[in-house]
Amino acid sequence: MESRWRKLWINMCVHVPKTVNHSSSSNGSATSFSGHVLTSGDGSGYRATTPTSSSSSSSSGLRLSKSKSSKGTCAICLNSLKAGKGHAIFTAECSHSFHFHCITSNVKHGHQVCPVCRANWKEVPFPRPASNVPQKVGAGRINASLDNFSEPAIFDDDDEVLDQQPSIAHNMNEVDCNIINSMEIKTYPEVSAISKSASYDNFAVLVHLKAPSHSQKQLNNGRNNTESSEPVHKSRAPIDLVTVLDVSGSMAGTKIALLKRAMGFVIQNLSSSDRLSVVAFSSTARRIFPLRQMTETGRQQALQAVNSLDPDSGTNIAEGLKKGVKVFAERKWKNPVGSIMLLSDGQDTYTFSRPRVEADYRSLVPSSIHRSNCEGMHIPVHAFGFGADHDATAMHSISEITGGTFSFIETEDMIQDAFAQCLGGLMSVVVQELQIEVRCFNPCLQLSSVKAGSYQTRLINNARMACIKVGDLYAEEERDFFITMNVPADDSSDEMSLLIVRGLYRDPTTKEMVGLDVTSEVKIQRPDIARGVAVSIEVDKQRNRNLATEAMTEARVKAERGDFVAAVSTLESCQRALSETVSARAGDSLCVSLSAELKEMQERMENRRIYEQSGRAYLLSGISSHSSQRATTRGDSTDTTRSYQTASQVDMITRSQTMLMRTTQPGNSLPPSKSFNDRLGRKK
Repeated sequence: MESRWRKLWINMCVHVPKTVNHSSSSNGSATSFSGHVLTSGDGSGYRATTPTSSSSSSSSGLRLSKSKSSKGTCAICLNSLKAGKGHAIFTAECSHSFHFHCITSNVKHGHQVCPVCRANWKEVPFPRPASNVPQKVGAGRINASLDNFSEPAIFDDDDEVLDQQPSIAHNMNEVDCNIINSMEIKTYPEVSAISKSASYDNFAVLVHLKAPSHSQKQLNNGRNNTESSEPVHKSRAPIDLVTVLDVSGSMAGTKIALLKRAMGFVIQNLSSSDRLSVVAFSSTARRIFPLRQMTETGRQQALQAVNSLDPDSGTNIAEGLKKGVKVFAERKWKNPVGSIMLLSDGQDTYTFSRPRVEADYRSLVPSSIHRSNCEGMHIPVHAFGFGADHDATAMHSISEITGGTFSFIETEDMIQDAFAQCLGGLMSVVVQELQIEVRCFNPCLQLSSVKAGSYQTRLINNARMACIKVGDLYAEEERDFFITMNVPADDSSDEMSLLIVRGLYRDPTTKEMVGLDVTSEVKIQRPDIARGVAVSIEVDKQRNRNLATEAMTEARVKAERGDFVAAVSTLESCQRALSETVSARAGDSLCVSLSAELKEMQERMENRRIYEQSGRAYLLSGISSHSSQRATTRGDSTDTTRSYQTASQVDMITRSQTMLMRTTQPGNSLPPSKSFNDRLGRKK
């Protein structure tokens, strides 16, 4: 035996094993990891990596090759390594190759050295239980690729996080409202004065909220760590992110390549305190990567898991979501912020039969994450509809049911920027569980309506109080809500108090409940005669947003009935009405953006073909954005999507575009996709 080992050493080890650099590339490329896996046939091999000890292990039980070279032969089973034999191939850092299932079987018994040259491996192909590693990839069996990822029955194998017990407060009266008052609340009455003898129906008061920015400490952390390739976000709330990715057959080619690149960007920009899990679905769904901290090793493992994916047949969105929710439901530990990013380019062909009604889409979403479920997990799903063939209605419904957003990715090269915008928001959550309470101050007043878009509202105490459930806010994110009431004539005083606004939220970094109190009531003047009273421009521009959102919703109903002439007419009428408002004449940027978007929607409703190809998705993404007052990606337009972007989102998009410019080489770039404007042959 000893002589055979010596002979094999002489014949096979003609060089010193290289030292492998484990640092991730600074350019964020999804392929920036050491070591590699070669596959036979379909290229779906996966190798997870982790640092190991340098202790040597026994090699007893290994069969030795009699050949003079390791080329073409696995040194463990002595069978061929040539392509087309139906096995994934693992190439170690010392350059020796083995069948993946052979070497993983060896490593799981504690052998962390090369069975050929005895080099100590810094990376091993099987650092954890076999829950996420494909053991065998059959040549030509593309339709079963996800079946190669086995998984445990219970997803309780997540990495540990620092556990903090949150403060408990059940209502606003139990909170000291002087703890912190960093969140901004402003109120704007529609007009500042009403004559004593006059009454005013549906008088509007705008409640404006603005979340605090990142602390100076956090900004300093970022500046003082410029030499590190790892993003530093010590002051922000760490996140648990689950990406649920469509890998159906229609994702083959450029689509899957760009999806992997976009996922590489996400992985490289998460910090070590963040955790990521990856679920892939086609006709079935598998968790291909457990909830792991994005340390250097975690990133490499996640990158390799994503790069092992191959397109498969079928689209089962419901199973993908179910699996993603299962990751959250069964995790042992919990980061303060949790969210699902769902991407699909097709229609669910498994959950329900046609014809379908919109109410059926609720069955796509596990009830535990419905935002109407008070006992639920409150995990928003940010849905990304990809290309012309996805089910925009389903994806929009999923986001609406869970409190997320719906983005329309029209061209393939927009995936990474769309993911970047969403990630920039999730990584900047500064407010959680925000609730706003609006109470009538004057006993003669009652609230007539609360316009809060997609946010849950309720009127209580005989319509003298309203509650708005806002939820999470990103740093510097803003919200505007309309409260309307009927103001009666009143000659008892020269001034009238209308409302008091209060708020309560949880600080995600401290877990403390923070109370906000606007002690100065919303007041208006009641002179004998009100002259020269101007309408508040803040109220006017937010009224325009509400009018535009309502017009989009009405146009959608007409388009779904096939009445595209009426749908276009609705949008045209709204566009004309906006142009005559005070804020439009003042050149308000939101009004300009709304007008441009309404025009774009009209062009995407010219006929059924254009509407089904892109109009529906563009329209629904716009409705999602304006009703939630949060940035979404839609179509190939950029000017109409900036209204709600925060500084953190802009920064992340800039990183994405900078990385794409740096990594795209002449002659090596993916072919560009035609935008909607290009297909119609018109200028942007």
